[in-house]
Amino acid sequence: MTGFPQRLDGVIEIHDERLRPVVAHDPPLERLCTGAIWSEGPVWIAEDDSVLWSDIPNDRMLRWSARDGMSVWRERVEFTNGHARDRDGSLLHCSHGLRAVFRTDVDGSNQRTVVDRWQGKRFNAPNDVVVKSDGTIWFTDPPYGLIIPEEGHGGTSEIGDCLVFRFDPASGAVDPVTDLPEHPNGLAFSPDEKLLYVSDTSGALPGQGSNHCLWVFDVVGGARLANGRRFADVSPGVPDGFRLDAQGWIYTSAQDGVHVIHPDGTLLGRLRVPEKTGNVTFGGGERDTLYIAASTSLYRIVLRTRGVQNP
Repeated sequence: MTGFPQRLDGVIEIHDERLRPVVAHDPPLERLCTGAIWSEGPVWIAEDDSVLWSDIPNDRMLRWSARDGMSVWRERVEFTNGHARDRDGSLLHCSHGLRAVFRTDVDGSNQRTVVDRWQGKRFNAPNDVVVKSDGTIWFTDPPYGLIIPEEGHGGTSEIGDCLVFRFDPASGAVDPVTDLPEHPNGLAFSPDEKLLYVSDTSGALPGQGSNHCLWVFDVVGGARLANGRRFADVSPGVPDGFRLDAQGWIYTSAQDGVHVIHPDGTLLGRLRVPEKTGNVTFGGGERDTLYIAASTSLYRIVLRTRGVQNP
């Protein structure tokens, strides 16, 4: 992996002056490594200052660190997509192949299923996952592992819909919380957990729908969603995965990079990336580094903000 990182300047596009303090130091975008087919679901591993992410068509997870560069972390991972750290530090993985959310230790060992059914029916293809401060696990279940040959084993939906689920490990309860997005994909809570944002990517494939937007819901009693409304359209492309910073700004993937959206719905600006972007995560010792999984490559940019703290 010689020649990395590669520096790209002039990638910041400001639409609203509120963004300027976050990028006032004119940070470069760095391409850290390449070699994937479709990069998705990055997660920061603070224990060894590394990023793990999915290369879905190659059915593997990749790892990058400044010390070691890029390596294959695990192979034959059943088409994992999104990942998250649980409250105990273990890793949660969304698997298109297993049609489940499963867990491993942080080194990838000791794999075990977390949840794979609702009312006796198998999920479609769990896509992205977040953990609330109360320990409940929230995840999306679109059809992509069933309908995209290189992203799963194929099959038909047993549920007959695409839903967002809440799983309570304490009680074992699995509850759908919304059916509004046609193809729910990425999801993230606001810093105070009073809002849940969910992306709708039904417009990503011909004949599947037309949505390329973010929805937002009020979180009621910490467990239910209410008042679902379209929050922002994202174009070009779709808002596949996204994360929030500590002030509640949304950093969402798009075809041309990362779009930064204010909680009032204003597009503050764009971080231009030369490849179609799949998902992002905040990392680094100060959680001020945005890692960007984009098609063949992993990128990073250091911002003057901090991501919402995760376990």
